[in-house]
Amino acid sequence: MNYLVTGAAGFIGSFVCARLLSAGHNVTGIDNLNDYYDVQLKRDRLAPLQAQTGFNFVQLDLADRAGVADLFAAGQFQRVIHLGAQAGVRYSLENPMAYADSNVIGTLTILEGCRQHKIEHLVYASSSSVYGMNSKMPFSTTDRVDHPVSLYAATKKTNELMAHTYSHLYGIPTTGLRFFTVYGPWGRPDMAPFLFTKAILADQPIKVFNHGQMMRDFTYIDDIVEGILRIQDKPPVANPEWQSSDASASFAPYKIFNIGNNQPVKLMTFIEAIEKATGKTAIKEYYPMQDGDVPATYADIDDLQAAVGFKPAMPIAQGMQQFVNWYRDYYQC
Repeated sequence: MNYLVTGAAGFIGSFVCARLLSAGHNVTGIDNLNDYYDVQLKRDRLAPLQAQTGFNFVQLDLADRAGVADLFAAGQFQRVIHLGAQAGVRYSLENPMAYADSNVIGTLTILEGCRQHKIEHLVYASSSSVYGMNSKMPFSTTDRVDHPVSLYAATKKTNELMAHTYSHLYGIPTTGLRFFTVYGPWGRPDMAPFLFTKAILADQPIKVFNHGQMMRDFTYIDDIVEGILRIQDKPPVANPEWQSSDASASFAPYKIFNIGNNQPVKLMTFIEAIEKATGKTAIKEYYPMQDGDVPATYADIDDLQAAVGFKPAMPIAQGMQQFVNWYRDYYQC
């Protein structure tokens, strides 16, 4: 098949491209290679993909309406996996317009491409951050998510609303995936696994927010990718018996899933896993909760298991050992 993968130089996108190529598919990957974090890391993720037959990389900004339209016209894509976005909850407090351009306008250009070229399934990245002020645990896709606490979360909720509109109006099957704290080799430098590992190995202090009273549903990259690939093979269909009490589905061919480990980990347990993997003790500095953050995330994944027979399972200790091994090798430290 011919796939379009946005955010191909990103953490999740590069892994998805690699899996699709290994299965014999043709993949066009796009990314704008912005400098939100180290561009060389992005280029190094791309390098093994560009060495493979069947991969075509296009440097392109999602907000470039004409460029994205031309790409769809030339690509003859059958499925689209839309992972490109301006990431980062905290950065959205500093640079809100970047989120409007990339996450809202960028997603709209992808939806328009899917409409114009009869794409058979659009899978796109949402985020656990959409749960915002929701306090019922675990977070369920059937619950409403109307109270985001960051602009990043608001743009991801907007993506879900736009996708539903296109599913309803044009019959495009769309599936949104709410990712829960993805980590692993080649991970993002702005995320806690990377920041903590870097600081601990350098004998520098780490910032522990909310005085350590946080929990996260850390999800290993291989588990995320397995979920994406299983779901992209299962386009949603319109459900004439849908009830409005289920916010994850619709009369339209539209569906939302959580992809999380379903086992939230205390922040201090997470730090202990890094300490064990590095063989060093963290120097901890305690801070209050940051604006836009939430105290806990916890994914209900019953519908994911029912739909595709998959449940993420990587234990945090093993996953962080894999990350630390990669970090030491990549940075030669």
